[in-house]
Amino acid sequence: MGLSLLRGRTRAGLPRIVVGACVALAAGAVLGLLTHPQDLAHTPGYLYAAGLLLAIGLYGSTHDIDFAEVRRSLKVVLVAVTVGVVVKASFIATVMVLAFDRPEYLVLGIAVAQIDPLSVAATQRSDRVSPRAKAILSVWAAFDDPMTVLLTVYFSALALRYGAGPAGDGSVVADTVTVFGDLLLNLVLFAAVAALWWAATVWSGRGGPARRPGTRPPADVVALVLVVALILFAAQDMMVLAVALTGLVVRLGRFGAGLEPAVALAFLIASAVLGVVLASGQVLLREGLVLGASAFAAQLLVTLLISRLLVRPRLTWPDLVHLGFGQQNGITAILLALALEPRFPGTVGVVGPAILTVNLLHHTFQWARVDRWRRDPSTAPEPQHAATPMSQELKPEPG
Repeated sequence: MGLSLLRGRTRAGLPRIVVGACVALAAGAVLGLLTHPQDLAHTPGYLYAAGLLLAIGLYGSTHDIDFAEVRRSLKVVLVAVTVGVVVKASFIATVMVLAFDRPEYLVLGIAVAQIDPLSVAATQRSDRVSPRAKAILSVWAAFDDPMTVLLTVYFSALALRYGAGPAGDGSVVADTVTVFGDLLLNLVLFAAVAALWWAATVWSGRGGPARRPGTRPPADVVALVLVVALILFAAQDMMVLAVALTGLVVRLGRFGAGLEPAVALAFLIASAVLGVVLASGQVLLREGLVLGASAFAAQLLVTLLISRLLVRPRLTWPDLVHLGFGQQNGITAILLALALEPRFPGTVGVVGPAILTVNLLHHTFQWARVDRWRRDPSTAPEPQHAATPMSQELKPEPG
């Protein structure tokens, strides 16, 4: 039972995983108010726990990427997770710095720029939009999650280097001198894990020395052991690139069914810890509201750019609304805030209200059914059985 109850939606139309996260957040806040933990972000084991939860969520987001959909929407995905992420982060950071004149808020623009794939998966049942719009948003959310994590971890090192934040004790943020070394170590670790998994796959395909007919191949078991070991090891030094790449290549096979509950559990734990940290620190409500509204507006801006420049035929109005108001923040934004808190004190106090603002805006617009604002019959969503293949919609217009 347990986590299976978090699947689907409530009678009010809200995803159960989002409701569960809100309950966990409230429970964590109550716990924090009752216990008054002092300086939780600097306690032993805090960073490792944050890194462990982040690695679980990151592996889950890349493990579920459908390469068939990626091939059909390759141009959209590449632009969305490169130019799109940079435009969104730059827009959010510019608004925050101009509004509050604090250089460390540059990092916050990246931390909330991603779309939470777990929340997106729970809100893709609308019959008012076409299958292609749902596919674009799903692949977009899956890919920009690891991209945002990488940018946050390594860009924060540059922010510290140039004085955008106070010096503190050891943290997830690496010094700029070691950034390239960390990248190399990530690639080496990924190569080692991928090689071991490939060897196990080849060995099991050939039957192995002791395999009997009818027995299951050991490749899935090897994959599970490798992934668990990688996550436990990578969490120590935030080797996020190795985890993201491993999720793309090393699949869990028959053990993959347990990944969704693991990610959901990590989401609930992270939400509870966020509540504890918020209760024990200062909540910067005004900054959080501006950050959340900026992130929501940035998604609409990037959607308009992508839909006008890349998607052919152009998106219908309901599809455009679905993508433009598709910004949702979840486990990744929460964990990045928790991980950045030791070096950027007050991060949780800003990002926490921002996450609530983004999700409140998203569900408000979904509930209001803003696609009714424009009732042109020519903009009606295309039926699912006649969906335009993405390979055709990405073709440039003549002339």
